[in-house]
Amino acid sequence: MKTNSLDFDAQALREKILDLAMRGKLVKQDPNDEPASVLLEKIKAEKAELVKEGKIKKSKALPEITDDEKPFDIPDSWEWVHVKDVTTIGNFNSISPKNINQGENLIELADIESNTGRLLNFEKVTSEVGSNKYQYNQGEVLFAKLRPYLRKVLIAPNDGICTTELLPINGIQTSNMYIYYTFLSNLFFGQIRQEMHGVNLPRISPKKLAELIIPLPPLSEQKRIAAKIAQLLALLRKVESSTQQYAKLQTLLKSKVLDLAMRGKLVEQDPSDEPASVLLEKIKAEKEQLIKEKKIKKNKPLPPISDEEKPFEIPDSWEWVRLGEILKPELHKKPDIDFIYIDIASVDNKMNKVTAPTKIVISKDKVASRARQILSKNDILFSVVRPYLKNIAMVSDTDQLQIGSTGFYVLKPFSLINRQYIFYLVLSNYVIQNMTKKMKGDNSPSIRKGDLQNFIIPLPPLEEQSRIAAKIAPLFTLLRKVEGVSLGYARKIG
Repeated sequence: MKTNSLDFDAQALREKILDLAMRGKLVKQDPNDEPASVLLEKIKAEKAELVKEGKIKKSKALPEITDDEKPFDIPDSWEWVHVKDVTTIGNFNSISPKNINQGENLIELADIESNTGRLLNFEKVTSEVGSNKYQYNQGEVLFAKLRPYLRKVLIAPNDGICTTELLPINGIQTSNMYIYYTFLSNLFFGQIRQEMHGVNLPRISPKKLAELIIPLPPLSEQKRIAAKIAQLLALLRKVESSTQQYAKLQTLLKSKVLDLAMRGKLVEQDPSDEPASVLLEKIKAEKEQLIKEKKIKKNKPLPPISDEEKPFEIPDSWEWVRLGEILKPELHKKPDIDFIYIDIASVDNKMNKVTAPTKIVISKDKVASRARQILSKNDILFSVVRPYLKNIAMVSDTDQLQIGSTGFYVLKPFSLINRQYIFYLVLSNYVIQNMTKKMKGDNSPSIRKGDLQNFIIPLPPLEEQSRIAAKIAPLFTLLRKVEGVSLGYARKIG
């Protein structure tokens, strides 16, 4: 899962760190360490003593782990073991509601963050508890058996009680921190996926969990591994926090630049510019000529703009206009030759570019029913589905026929309009926030194309449109360069 707009995949780095640890490649082996085979003998002796003292139940030994079951090679001083071999799993102390006191520490599933093992919320019992709970001790590993793929695993920060969906597990002469990180690893969850049962509420039974296999290093190395992982994950959290903060700042800066541009405050006005009112008359003449030549159809006039509709002040040389007044109609046609198909999935909404179009060969590929919009260079694609996602891009130049999905409103400004200005305009919060308010539907909330056509926009003189676009482009380029430096730093720790 990607965690922010810098495309910095913190979870992938966590998984890589844990994978290296499980394979004995995160820290160096020390030949002076007592091997895990000796540690296992000590664990067996202690388990026998705990059974004798009645502290844990005696259980049937599991079959020896075969070579075919071992997923990868581990260092010679390590051993493959079952979870049951080195922990107290299965020995849970269930507490009935009548024996639970007010003020006791309580941990529920929702209190644990997925993947990171962080405690999100600290609760205490404040009212009558309605079901049995498990008692846990500080330092034990709490493992969520319900929806285990969420990786809700926690080192208990105190003594207390927890939901019975959490299993308190203690290592026997084994580092609980090492067990904790093992339980978060892909090695462990790869096995869990095979053993889960249930559809609506998938879970793993304690019996199956006990049978899973993990690599066991010497005790000293377990501690070194746990310390190294903790150090790397702390660094990762710092980088993750920094990149998230930068992503928010980057979004804020872009929004501010576009907001200033839409209000006529990004570049200076030039009194020698031909005012937008004259530009609109020229567009009107161009539209009438195209209608006369039967290149476009005559549409019903859009309603005039009242003063009450105008949301903010704009320079005197600008005009408020409905977006549809400066756009040519979309062109729809079922393609009958090979073409490049652009649907919403083809748009990178971080870069606002078409990055993954599909080449369709008419003779062998199925043509989607939505592939009907004929595109031209610098047409602006605006997804009408969930406009807040900003699936917006300009069509690049190519010799091949390009077809867009009907999920886009294809903006085709008249020749006297700077298309780059319109592109930045529809990326602005002014447009996006207003379109988001107009969404309808539950599964795929969308706007109507008429919502955009009727939307009023600020229109500068043509020369100023060009100056605005020329000012925004390098600012956005600079932000992307800073983003690249930040991302490069983030990736170094991987």
